[in-house]
Amino acid sequence: MMKRIIGGSDRIDFPELELENVEARIDSGAKSSSIRASYIKETEKEGKKILRFCLLGNRKKTYYFDQYWTREVKSSNGQTQKRFVVKLRVEIFGHKTLTDFTLARRKEMRYPVLLGRRLLRNRYVVDVSKKNLSYDQKKINKDANSNIIS
Repeated sequence: MMKRIIGGSDRIDFPELELENVEARIDSGAKSSSIRASYIKETEKEGKKILRFCLLGNRKKTYYFDQYWTREVKSSNGQTQKRFVVKLRVEIFGHKTLTDFTLARRKEMRYPVLLGRRLLRNRYVVDVSKKNLSYDQKKINKDANSNIIS
C-alpha cells in the first residue's frame, strides 16, 4: 500500500458522528490519537456501563458509548494520565478508518483533534510544510461533482 503525504494539520470528518471539517493536528510524536471531550461521565443504563460525553465543546449533543476502556497516556506536559478510549471512524482523503481515540480535555490546545502514530503508521508520511491536503482534495472533488450535469 502506497503512503500518502499528509500535512502538519488538516480538516477531517467523523461521518458516524456527523462531524465535518474538524481541525486536526498531525503529530507523529504522539502514540495515540485524541479528541476534545467534556462532561465525560461513566453511568449505568439497564445494568450496563455506558460512557457519556460531549465533543468539541458542543454541550447540545451528547454521545453514548457502551464499548470503551481506559488507557494510561503520557500527556504533552509529560505527566501520565488515565483516559477513556473509544473507537471512532475518521475520514481522511476520502478513506474511512476505524481507530482508537482517547477522550481528552484539549480546551487549551489549538487543535481539538490530534492524530498520532497508531493512525499514521503505514498510511501517511507527514510533511509539516503543508496543511489541509485532505480537506483541499475533498473540496476539489465536491466542486467537480457539482459540475456534473445528469
